Amino acid sequence: MFAARLDHVSLRYDRGEEILRDVNFALPAGSMSFLTGPSGAGKSTLLRLIYMALKPSRGLISLFDQDLAVASPALQGAIRRRIGVVLQDFSLIEHLSVFENVALPLRVTGTPRSVYTPDVIELLDWVGLGHRLHARPATLSGGEKQRAAIARAVISKPDLLLADEPTGNVDPAMGVRLIRLLTEMNRMGTTILIATHDHHLIPQQARTFSLSAGAVEQTR
Repeated sequence: MFAARLDHVSLRYDRGEEILRDVNFALPAGSMSFLTGPSGAGKSTLLRLIYMALKPSRGLISLFDQDLAVASPALQGAIRRRIGVVLQDFSLIEHLSVFENVALPLRVTGTPRSVYTPDVIELLDWVGLGHRLHARPATLSGGEKQRAAIARAVISKPDLLLADEPTGNVDPAMGVRLIRLLTEMNRMGTTILIATHDHHLIPQQARTFSLSAGAVEQTR
């Protein structure tokens, strides 16, 4: 089974040049992969395609062995709920506290507050935000926002996690700690794809892809 599969996928905006072209790319269920490439190569665009925030100009995308081209809106919604996403703009909800932002994926599934509260507090402690439970996003630094966004993405233990430069705003020690968190999630069964320019954070034997000139190539 594949958590995600792209077959001959291309993307262009309007009539401009193709940003991605003839991409063949697959994430086996339970795998952990890294996507590298220069700034502007299209790493974020590729993640947005997998998350269904964009539609391809050509080609086939399937998630959890479901062809998105023929999936109903209800099925697409169910698929999307199985995916955790860390975006570069963090997308935190400004009027909610850090605790409320992180708990949101559990609240929308109807999990009682008494059940999720200990897990949310423990996770925020782990990413160094235990003292910022009641803070609003506007008062957080870039690194704190990033850690809150990662905590929100992992709290519901998604089947697939897509992380776009998840360590870009934190110090090296915290970056290593966050990669450890994602690695532990992978050991528990979550399929993970991390887009990063920081080659130092990629484990030596990790499955790695490179994106350049709109094409994806597996490098190890």
